[in-house]
Amino acid sequence: MTDVQKALSLIKRGAEELLVEAELVEKLKSNRPLRIKAGFDPTAPDLHLGHTVLINKLRHFQEIGHHVMFLIGDFTGMIGDPAGRNATRPPLSREQILDNAKTYREQVFKILDPEKTEVCFNSTWFEPIGAAGMIKLAALHTVARMLERDDFAKRYANNQPIAIHEFLYPLCQGYDSVAMRTDVELGGTDQKFNLLVGRELQKHYGQPPQCILTMPLLEGLDGVNKMSKSYGNYVGINEPPKEIFGKLMSVSDDLMWRYFELLSFRSNDEIAGLKQEIDDGRNPRDVKVLLAQEIVQRFHSRQAAEDALADFEARFRQGAIPEDIEDVSIACDAEGMGIAQVLKQAGLTGSTSEAMRMIEQGGVRLDGERVSDRALILKQGSQVVLQIGKRRFARISLS
Repeated sequence: MTDVQKALSLIKRGAEELLVEAELVEKLKSNRPLRIKAGFDPTAPDLHLGHTVLINKLRHFQEIGHHVMFLIGDFTGMIGDPAGRNATRPPLSREQILDNAKTYREQVFKILDPEKTEVCFNSTWFEPIGAAGMIKLAALHTVARMLERDDFAKRYANNQPIAIHEFLYPLCQGYDSVAMRTDVELGGTDQKFNLLVGRELQKHYGQPPQCILTMPLLEGLDGVNKMSKSYGNYVGINEPPKEIFGKLMSVSDDLMWRYFELLSFRSNDEIAGLKQEIDDGRNPRDVKVLLAQEIVQRFHSRQAAEDALADFEARFRQGAIPEDIEDVSIACDAEGMGIAQVLKQAGLTGSTSEAMRMIEQGGVRLDGERVSDRALILKQGSQVVLQIGKRRFARISLS
């Protein structure tokens, strides 16, 4: 393989779409450091593993010698990105944006090399252009083109409100690429429209159009919805080591490979080797431990990863439970009782619907094993230890 082919293979690892590949090949052949951009609006103070999919890809570009620009959208964050939403996103205040931006810088350098990373703020170029500049920018795009965007089109068709300021967001993100003279911009699949606007604006301003690399939205612990705090299926990179480790050990064996591809820094050959070992009989849990340790070590330390593994093995493999665990006796009929009702009766959840949701999210364990069957019936006469999350236990006797 040529150097360009090797670079392209690493760049495309885990990616959803590359536009336009032939253009990127020509840029790579130039043998100059390409200007690689990914933007993040600091709408919340903490990052989770879903956010790191893009940051990991920025690291790949650093590894092959390119110039990474980590853009903090302190100006666009006050507009609010409407991507994928069916309602107007409330804009954040300047104070909220700045507070959140501080923590972003600290967290991102757990992945990126600070010596090779340029941190940018888009208020740098947007504040000076003023109202007149924004009007000129708005004149470069039509309402018809804006309504081609899927979420805008759906809201318009359903008579849901679209605020005028939301149309400014794709234009501002596109102009970021002009101001930064971007060669390649990274974004989630829900950002494709905005990234394409960047290409068009660069052409208007006489710049070579950027290539676009979209990355998939990482599924959360439930394996269904994208990772999000609002779904409760996330792994925060600032969470305690034992929390990160335990959450990653709860993912399904199938989802584990998705996490390896998008989150691990192991090579494709190493991952293929692990898959072969499982095909040859190795326990998938042992491989999942490798992933959990790698992630904990990245965001904490090697010692923290070793301690988290020891705690996990003691708690779940050797049956260790807190000394002050509560004993609960529940009366049931001869047919037994459903797991959700047991959780409610034991006071571990406030309702059966909450219990169902916790099961779906992988947050319920029965005698140390994760429960996935919402219809599970516990028989009369059973004595079990039920656990919600990492710290809520009860020893249940069904009579």
